[in-house]
Amino acid sequence: MRARESSDSLPAWGSVLCALALAIIPLPSLISAFRPDWVVLVVIYWSLMTPGRLGLFSAFFLGLLLDTLSGALLGQHALALLVVSYVVQRFHLRIRVFPIWQMSMTVLALLAIYQFLLFWVDGVAGRTVTTAERWAPVMIGAALWPFLLLLLENIREDVSARV
Repeated sequence: MRARESSDSLPAWGSVLCALALAIIPLPSLISAFRPDWVVLVVIYWSLMTPGRLGLFSAFFLGLLLDTLSGALLGQHALALLVVSYVVQRFHLRIRVFPIWQMSMTVLALLAIYQFLLFWVDGVAGRTVTTAERWAPVMIGAALWPFLLLLLENIREDVSARV
């Protein structure tokens, strides 16, 4: 039983590490504002499909790690990821049965909640962020959601078929 549990968590933590790498890779300034929130998308996926795999503590820890790696205010991403992860885990049975377009709209709303929380913390801290830098990742993340869903679903099914 232990071997199966550890092999099941390998794709989750592997995809989280890939998302962290994609979140901190330097990009040219022209396209940097359009970088999707990879970590949030991956946390949404794993909280949706296997709520026990990445819990609230894991989401908070990933947020702290993202804060540290990106140089943001410590706790900013942790708070936002914690709230998004809680909402997804609370309603995961309802969201999972949605058609793909409706699930994408739900992800759009979750990404908007995430960005609003970051906006609120930035406002309290006195940091200004441009509108494109704030809301472009929300739109792009929602547009990429069906592809990310299919990719992670194939990885999860492939690993579970091998065990």
